[in-house]
Amino acid sequence: MVQLPSTLEAAIAQSVDATKAAIADGKTRLQVELLFPELGLMPAAQQFVTGFGDLGSELRVFFSDAGSAALARRDWGDLPFAVRGIDDMQADIQPDEKVILFVQPSSIEVGKVEALCDIAGDRPVVFLNPRLEDVATIGIGYAGRQLRERFLNRFESCYYIRPLDGAALFRCYPAAWQVWLEQSENYTLISETSQKPVGEGLEQILLTQGGRKQPPAPTGRGLLSNLQAFLRALSQ
Repeated sequence: MVQLPSTLEAAIAQSVDATKAAIADGKTRLQVELLFPELGLMPAAQQFVTGFGDLGSELRVFFSDAGSAALARRDWGDLPFAVRGIDDMQADIQPDEKVILFVQPSSIEVGKVEALCDIAGDRPVVFLNPRLEDVATIGIGYAGRQLRERFLNRFESCYYIRPLDGAALFRCYPAAWQVWLEQSENYTLISETSQKPVGEGLEQILLTQGGRKQPPAPTGRGLLSNLQAFLRALSQ
């Protein structure tokens, strides 16, 4: 059974393995979400992308803007793969590039992201911490529904981790969606579902499976608490 990670490095290593496993199984539209408020995107992105370094020039990495791409090229050293902003003049996906990775694509450039994914065809595309579901940008009417059905809903979460109050929502492909509850110094698995539990469904799991009469409150201890403290230190 996959265990919750105790460090940021372990979480990212898990996410790399989960993504590679999904690609090996023929999945071509994937997303990885590390949902910590204190997360420093560039260091996390560097570690995640490095996990695919064996692809060499067969990997293409996109950032939402040219400035972030230039910063990555400057700070990440000599790279065997292309790192570009979506609007860069040299942003065209090349025929020999086999995996396309977008770092934190947002709803602002969703049209350009979709166009690049169309060019990628059946090659694997991976979103790292996407921000594509901004209702204010993509809308809730017909156009927004069409975009979700045509494009956004095609992406599967192969890795997801989000701390809750005294709990965590977690998925590491190919395992099911899991809810972990903080108990004393450890986390205990209390639920596994084939679909992501959200809203009232998630609350119900925490109330019933967790044996609580109200949603669990944070205790300040446990693996996820330690990881959050680590992330806060990293971002300072």
